[in-house]
Amino acid sequence: MNLADRPALDQLLLNDWQRDFPLSETPFAGVALRCGSDEATVLASYRRLLKEGSISRIGGIWGAGVGGAAMLCALSVPEALLARVAERVNAIDGVNHNYEREHDYNLWFVITGRDRDTVHAQVDQLERSTGLQALRLPMVRPYRIDLGFDLRQTRPSPPPGETHTAQRQRATPVAVADERLAALVEEGLPIMSRPYDAWAEALGWSTERIRQTLTRWLSQGTLRRFGVVVRHHDLGISANAMTVLDVPDELVDAAGARLAAQPGITLCYRRERHRGWTYNLYFMVHGQDRASVSQLIAQAIGQAGLSDFPRQTLFSGTRFKQTGGRYFSALAHQATSEAPHEQAA
Repeated sequence: MNLADRPALDQLLLNDWQRDFPLSETPFAGVALRCGSDEATVLASYRRLLKEGSISRIGGIWGAGVGGAAMLCALSVPEALLARVAERVNAIDGVNHNYEREHDYNLWFVITGRDRDTVHAQVDQLERSTGLQALRLPMVRPYRIDLGFDLRQTRPSPPPGETHTAQRQRATPVAVADERLAALVEEGLPIMSRPYDAWAEALGWSTERIRQTLTRWLSQGTLRRFGVVVRHHDLGISANAMTVLDVPDELVDAAGARLAAQPGITLCYRRERHRGWTYNLYFMVHGQDRASVSQLIAQAIGQAGLSDFPRQTLFSGTRFKQTGGRYFSALAHQATSEAPHEQAA
């Protein structure tokens, strides 16, 4: 269901709390006050939105490189085998995105792990089991990553005061002592009146330590944002495309910075080249339909002065898997058997 077709409260809860979610003792009461509602109604609404799949969780989006290694990979899969190979990719620990794209390289996935060797070992095993050779495309530098969506405009929604240049530096990594909290951030905030108290009890920490750590992560860029993580496909943003460009290495950082500043860009980053795949600058555009995405891509390339560089645009097809990046969730069992997502206020 598109955002415009939803009740007014749903629109606010989905659109306006993708970042800056309150870190107060009773955050859902704070959201309710800002939305002109009450805590019980907001809690019930978020539980419903979670159950129906409009949101995946209320939690954090990590900055680049905070908890391990991640790599974009692509396979050229015979069409008759695509669904079977996609299932095999989905079964790999650490795979969080797995998409069909319109290209000879037709299966694209992101795989994460605690270190680069672990990630490469998993891809090695996949290659042996399928007989296919993967493009391996590690990130070199992010220019813009996951700033959330203004669902009313179907455009990326940057936080106040943040520019694309702020994302060019790698974020401060999570300290070992804080990894159990990081695991809970990936699992999602319990939808209950005092959720940070539940995290504190699970970890044996004070609630104030929880809030101070989250505040520090946000200020350092360890967390890009903390708030509602929406499933944009289910909210009317159903078209997306990845455009790749071959830019001389000495020009790519300046080009990436210009691209990241363009309206409609949701993701923008530099990646390593691999074998015959010469492209090193990537950006994503999401929208309601193919035509609007194509228009935004053309405008961004033109405004960024990149029209003369070789490029390809790969529209998404089947979405085989999409979850948040999980670097720390294997540690969650050390903290708690999982804080409840549905409890009475």
